[in-house]
Order: sequence, then C-alpha cells, then structure tokens
Amino acid sequence: MKIIAKTILIILSVVLFQNIAKSQQISDLSLDEAVSIALKQNFDIQISQQYLESAKINNSWGAAGMFPSIGVGLANSNRWDNRESLVNDERQGAMSSGLRPYVQLNWMLFNGFSVYIAKDKLELIEEFSEGNVALVVENKIQAVVLAYYQNLKNKERLESIDNVMKLSRDRFEYVQTKKQFGSSVTYDVLQAQNAYLSDSTNYLLQSLELKKSLLNLNLLMGVEKEAVFNLTSEFVAVIEDYQYFDLEEKMNSNNTTLLNQYINQEVLKKDIGLAKTLVWPNLSLNAGSDYTSNYLKYANMDADNSYSYDFYVNFSLNFNLFNGGKTRRAIKQANIQYEIGDIEIAQIKQTLSNGLLTVFEMYEIRKQLLAVADARLQSSELNLNLSTEKFRNGTINSFNFRDVQIQYINAEFSRLEAVYNLINTHTELLRVTGGIISEFE
Repeated sequence: MKIIAKTILIILSVVLFQNIAKSQQISDLSLDEAVSIALKQNFDIQISQQYLESAKINNSWGAAGMFPSIGVGLANSNRWDNRESLVNDERQGAMSSGLRPYVQLNWMLFNGFSVYIAKDKLELIEEFSEGNVALVVENKIQAVVLAYYQNLKNKERLESIDNVMKLSRDRFEYVQTKKQFGSSVTYDVLQAQNAYLSDSTNYLLQSLELKKSLLNLNLLMGVEKEAVFNLTSEFVAVIEDYQYFDLEEKMNSNNTTLLNQYINQEVLKKDIGLAKTLVWPNLSLNAGSDYTSNYLKYANMDADNSYSYDFYVNFSLNFNLFNGGKTRRAIKQANIQYEIGDIEIAQIKQTLSNGLLTVFEMYEIRKQLLAVADARLQSSELNLNLSTEKFRNGTINSFNFRDVQIQYINAEFSRLEAVYNLINTHTELLRVTGGIISEFE
C-alpha cells in the first residue's frame, strides 16, 4: 500500500507541475530576442552605461581647467564697542556695521600646458569607459547565450526522461496485466513499479533544474522572475572550420580586454606629461571688485556713514626652484607606471594566446565528441526499440530491458551535453576574438 501511495503522490506531483506551467502566460522567445532584451535591461549593462555617462560629462574643457572661476559674495559685520569718544576723553558705547559685496575672478593662464594634456586624458578615460561597457556587454551576451542553451538542454533532458518514464509506465501496466492472468509474479510487478517511481522522481528533479535555469535567464535579461518563455531557437551547435592563426590575428586586433589595456597605456602616458608640467612656471590672474559701506554711531551723536569701492587686476608668476625632489619623483613614478603597463600588455597577450589555443583545441575535440555522441545515441535508440519488442515477446527479462533504458537515457544526456559544450566553446571563441557583439547585432 505504501508503494502504491507513493506512486500516486509522484504522479499527482507531475500532473500538478504541468498544470501550473500551462496556467502561466507563455511568450515565444528566440535567442536573438533574449540577447536584445538583455542589452536593454540587464542590470550590469545599465550600471556600466551610467559610468560611461559620467565619463562623458567629465570630459570637458572646464573639468580640464581651461576656464576661470568667478565668485561673488557678501560680507557683513556688526559690532558694539565701549571706546573713547572722538570729541572728549569720556568712554562711550559705539555701534558699527559694515557691508561688503564683492566679485572675484581667478584664472590660471599658464601651467605648463597641463590643461591640454588633462583634456586629452579625459577623452581617453571616456574611451576607456566605452571599452568597459563593451566588455560588460560581451560577457553578458555570452552569459545569455549559455543560459538560453542551458534551458534548451534542460528542456530536452526533461523530454527524454518523460519518454523513458512513459516506457516505464507502460511496462508497469503491462506487467500488472500479465500478473492478473497469472503469467507474471509479484516480484516482476515490484521491479517495474520501482523503475517507474525512479523515472518519475528524475522527472520532478529535472523539472526543478529547468525552473532554476529559467530564473537565471530572466535575471540576465532583467525581466521579472515570474515571466515564462517558450524558447524557439533550435538546440544545435555551430560547426566551423577555424584556423588558429586567423583567430589569433582577430584576437590581437579586436579583443576588448587588450584594446582597453592599450587605451589605459595612453592614459599612463598622459600622466607622465602631467608630471612634467610641474617643472614649468605658473602664471595666474586674480581680478575683482569690492564695494564697502561703513556705519558708525556713538551714543548721543549723529551717525557717520561712509563707503568705498575698488577694482583690481593682479598677475602672479610662480616658479618652483626646489621642492625636495618631489617633481622629479613624480616624473619617475609616472614612468614606472607606464613601464608596468607595457609589462601588463605583454602578460595579457600571452594569457590570451594561451587561452585561445586551449579553447581552439577544445573546440576541435568537442566537434569529434559530438559526432561520437550522435552515433552512440542512434545505436542506443535502435537498441531500445528492439528491446521493447523483445521484452513484450518475453525474449529478455525486465532487468535487461531496464539496462537498455538506462543506456538510452545516458546516451541522450551525453549527446545533449556534447551539444552544449560545443556551443559553450564556440561562444568563448567569439568572445575572445572580439566578434560576439557583431554576431548578435
């Protein structure tokens, strides 16, 4: 009775899961559409675009120091004093107040061309930010592609388990029928039932894996977790005849990480230029205007009001003759950072080349593994069909038939994994060689 109750519970769970899935609104979604949605709504991409917008705003002549600063202000003073009278020696209370509005301009006229160097650096920083956006986009496109095909793989695994589960159910019902006519024993019924229970459990577990992969895809696309999609693209791997040296040439020309490092190296070169401007004199301008109004009143005397105003234009030339070697050290430090950048570029090139070679060889091997998996699946499928007939004819027993079922499901899973692995490797080749964005434009 416990086994029968467990069977009913699992069957009800499977039916319930299918009904829940059908009750949700399902939208068709191709791979290109998934990538397009992610490019608009992925959270990391949106954040990187905000950083780029900040770099664009900062890339201005004002931020580089080209323009003067102008300030206006108003100063007010109020004071009561006990002081000697202006007309006698007696001490009296005196109330004084003053009002001083002013405008002031400060302008660095020359500081060793640092303004132009700083503006060039800001442009490079904006370009570097664009490269960072491209890098984030590449990574997210790759993640969406793999998540999309992960869902297709899980869906096909679920269908494979469902097919085997139906065979197990038919076998269970068939053995039960035979037992009613006395041509089968309880032991055979229990074996068939256990196989059906095992396949039903696997079905539920695989359904959970499919749900998890759908949630991951929704997160990458930046859509609500409740959204359910019918993935319409085919679960097929791209077979290409690549040449390693062609891929390496594309990588050296288009790899986003490498291109960003080149830009960063130009930024470091501008830092050297900024450090060298410290040896030049600074010429600055300070100009403005003041207006002062004063009020003074002694006790028992008339108030005295006065005012004054002025204009001024002052130039200041500053030439640093010696600052303890600070300027020289700054130039040396900037040069060291530039040399470190050269070493990092060489390191990135070698790392990318090694990684590309590994991925390329893996791609070639996985093409062969897919061919082997296809052949194995064809053989297992034929064996399953023949064994089904033999089992019904009583040529093979339930143990042998179950072994054939397991071989088939393992062959199907191996092929699905081989397809996914080849897709994974092909996507990595596109990303490393800088072609993954153009692939989905």
